[in-house]
Amino acid sequence: MGEHVKQVVVLGGTGYLGRPLIEKLLRDGFQVVAVARPGSEARLPPGCGVITGNALDFRTYRDRIPSGSTLVHLVGTPHPAPWKAQEFRSVDLVSLEQSVAAGKRAGAGHFVFVSVAHPAPVMRAFIEVRGECEQRIRESGLNATILRPWYILGPGHYWPYILLPFYKVFEAIPATRGSAVRLGLVPRRRMVNALAAAVASGASGIRVVETAEIRACED
Repeated sequence: MGEHVKQVVVLGGTGYLGRPLIEKLLRDGFQVVAVARPGSEARLPPGCGVITGNALDFRTYRDRIPSGSTLVHLVGTPHPAPWKAQEFRSVDLVSLEQSVAAGKRAGAGHFVFVSVAHPAPVMRAFIEVRGECEQRIRESGLNATILRPWYILGPGHYWPYILLPFYKVFEAIPATRGSAVRLGLVPRRRMVNALAAAVASGASGIRVVETAEIRACED
């Protein structure tokens, strides 16, 4: 690969967002490697490099992160729900702390993280942990892009489509429009496009991408 090809390291590359993001980044000409647990390497897209490691222990992958690379953190509890509060702390927060530590040690040029839209009237434990993750990133001194979707529509995640008529009504009412837009539904394709755009553009300091901007990310 040429020296100007951006190197990207993805944590959570076999998941709901990770696999389609890696496929897009490879199509766009990026050099991509992903941290994958032993036995899950085959779930990564063809053309993606592999770092066999544990997202909850940065010692298993820290030495494989190239200096100046972009580190994309997509690790999280599948299908977040109010009763998964402990998992948010033991998986989401711990894995984020580990990847931030790995990024700092390696001298990563850019850190990309998917947080969640807030404030919101539900999922308080999830929002609280994602807020703590954002704070860890800010305290790290890494250049970072933080994306804040609410619900990402896609395979296995289609049920909120029944709410679309209600969203349209709330977006049309001045008193509720702000909340309806902030907590809007995001198609997975647009979320992947927003992540790829964040990787491509980089960041200086901390950049936050809210739901409305994510929803505007066309192909």
